[in-house]
Amino acid sequence: MERSLCTLAAVIFLGGFFNAALTDDTTTEINSLSNNNTTTTTTAESVTVQPQDHSRDRPTPTAAQRKLPTAAGRDKQLDTKNISQDSEEESNNKEEETDDSKKEDKKTELDCPPLGLESLRVDDSQIQASSYQRTGLGPHRGRLNIQSGIEDGDLYDGAWCAEYKDRHQWLEVDAMHLTLFTGVILQGRNSIWSWDWVLTYKVQLSNDSVTWTVCMNGTKEAIFEGNQNPETPVLGLLPVPTVARFIRINPQTWYSNGTICLRAEILGCRVDDPTDIYSSEQELGSKDALDFRQHNYKEMRKLMKSVTEECPDITRIYTIGKSYMGLKLYVMEISDNPGKHELGEPEFRYVAGMHGNEALGRELVLNLMQYLCREYKKGNQRIVRLVTETRIHLLPSMNPDGYEEAYKKGSELAGWADGRHSFEGIDLNHNFPDLNNIMWDAQETAADQSKVSNHYIPIPEYYTQEDAMVAPETRAVISWMQDIPFVLSANLHGGELVVTYPFDCTRDWAPQEDTPTADDAFFRWLATVYASTNLAMSNPHRRLCHYEDFQAHNNIINGGAWHTVPGSMNDFSYMHTNCFEVTVELSCDKFPHVSELPIEWENNKESLLVYMEQVHRGIKGVIRDKLTKQGIVNAVIKVEDHDHDIRSATDGDYWRLLNPGEYKVVVWAEGYFPSVRHCRVGMEPHPTICDFTLNKTPIQRLKEIRAKGGKIPQDLQLRLRALRLRKLRASTRAINQRRESERLQQARKARRA
Repeated sequence: MERSLCTLAAVIFLGGFFNAALTDDTTTEINSLSNNNTTTTTTAESVTVQPQDHSRDRPTPTAAQRKLPTAAGRDKQLDTKNISQDSEEESNNKEEETDDSKKEDKKTELDCPPLGLESLRVDDSQIQASSYQRTGLGPHRGRLNIQSGIEDGDLYDGAWCAEYKDRHQWLEVDAMHLTLFTGVILQGRNSIWSWDWVLTYKVQLSNDSVTWTVCMNGTKEAIFEGNQNPETPVLGLLPVPTVARFIRINPQTWYSNGTICLRAEILGCRVDDPTDIYSSEQELGSKDALDFRQHNYKEMRKLMKSVTEECPDITRIYTIGKSYMGLKLYVMEISDNPGKHELGEPEFRYVAGMHGNEALGRELVLNLMQYLCREYKKGNQRIVRLVTETRIHLLPSMNPDGYEEAYKKGSELAGWADGRHSFEGIDLNHNFPDLNNIMWDAQETAADQSKVSNHYIPIPEYYTQEDAMVAPETRAVISWMQDIPFVLSANLHGGELVVTYPFDCTRDWAPQEDTPTADDAFFRWLATVYASTNLAMSNPHRRLCHYEDFQAHNNIINGGAWHTVPGSMNDFSYMHTNCFEVTVELSCDKFPHVSELPIEWENNKESLLVYMEQVHRGIKGVIRDKLTKQGIVNAVIKVEDHDHDIRSATDGDYWRLLNPGEYKVVVWAEGYFPSVRHCRVGMEPHPTICDFTLNKTPIQRLKEIRAKGGKIPQDLQLRLRALRLRKLRASTRAINQRRESERLQQARKARRA
């Protein structure tokens, strides 16, 4: 009940100021606390404020909703607003709403966004503390969801921890401007060795950091309930939202076997202050009028549909499968000829949401759909060229089940891991076949390593079984990779600021080891292209997200050198198909608040575009039969001194990504004589055309005559690769049919009950 009253009080309070901003005859009483007010007194009466269970993301209030009256004379006294029970306009706003969820959105619409401790908008210099145990546990480490290193005791531990265990300890945040503070989100210490968290705390507020006033709940000091474990974020809403510049979190009790440690985020809206010399500074945002908000499954479908309606000539929506819970995996295709592979036109994909709680990639991909559509219609030549010369595929949510779990809790309350895995508890980035070790083991036992295949490695037999621990989302993506001859891809993640490139899996199961591919130089180029154009990554003054200094590596790193990931999508894409893929860690904050989305779009817009343009580097061409002039499928394209081959697509076209230079290229196919050409790749951002014409061998011609139009035998590897794929798809169908039957049975039982 207390939770409901606090929430209602905050809503009515802000609603009252919204009315004040719009109505001339509305007056608001302001109670200013005198300088004689003391700081926290331990003998005062107190009342506990229950933690809030908000499960939805709160949009940023409008300027009118933020605007608050200021005290006469600006004497820097703390202003506390009285609450008036005037909810008439709130009721009017809801009259036309019929959906319960829409009503819930209206109720929480006025809540304030986070200041930005987690997103790093709050600088280290703005955070202070009464004491701290050591530098690695200093106040700058008291940020929501910050992660610690493997070892305790270094410079990068996972919380602020006070040096003393008493009720006089505090963590202070300077908002830099007068701010309407509405709440605090608390976590315990991130550590694999220590368990520390705050059980209860008080909140103090000030305008000058000298005189402090305790947050009150009626006539008693408010005691906020904190954490019961180190990781679950807990929201405490102030009973009365209060205007101040400084805020302190003052722990009162803590875990009995631990000490005072916490990570925090502060909720607050900046208010007008005529005496603030920086008040005229505009907040960062975007000039692009895109749909900047968090989209759940239904809203994502609506947005994608709206894009196809706006640009029907260049867009197409299709599905590649379903999640465990039956949510469709939607893909948006953007091309001047959607629905068809055009000869010589490369295929590109962005995949987001592999980890459901890493939500920024999902929103960036949705923003990208809108942007490409609108800029194409405007005649932006760069976008027109990209759309007409590339077939683009955008998968915004590979793990929709995980995202829905995180979305229900909200951007600040989902924690570090809620929604990361699929509904079945599978980490999808460890769920692809480990082809690396299959290749490495074969090379170690082979008498001649050159005879070991370095590409198109078949899926292992165990992986195709019905009882294999393979997520339906993974199965869908593998089948998608087989159907479309992708050339380049990026897998969008979150929680760091770095671009990683294959191999992700290390040899001999080393936890960390640089494990380059045969195309290491080009992968480094791809990673550098994204990182160097990303405004956040390329900022030399940015602080570390957690504990690793990727700036020392120019914000790129080999996946295995960071940490080994067997069964990653990047490695599988490289080893099983022709597609090169990197992982982009987009932001320190896995699930940024909606207020951060315009900034994140600007940080990543140029990177997203310039990375797609790299699909046109290297060489491309068509491999044809000399007599029939028909394209030859599955011809092998080998570049000298590059121990990784690719194969031609169904129509005989191919694309080989390469850095500038001179290359000797050998092409061969079963039943044909090899052909050799020297191809030069220039510095220009377009591919060099290298077509090949192959002559059939006499033996092949004889086989065709004897077969009289029958099937031409293929090499063992291609046959095995196709057979395993058929088995995987067959087991997927069987699993889906079984699950659908179980759902129908459950539905019948529910109806009978």
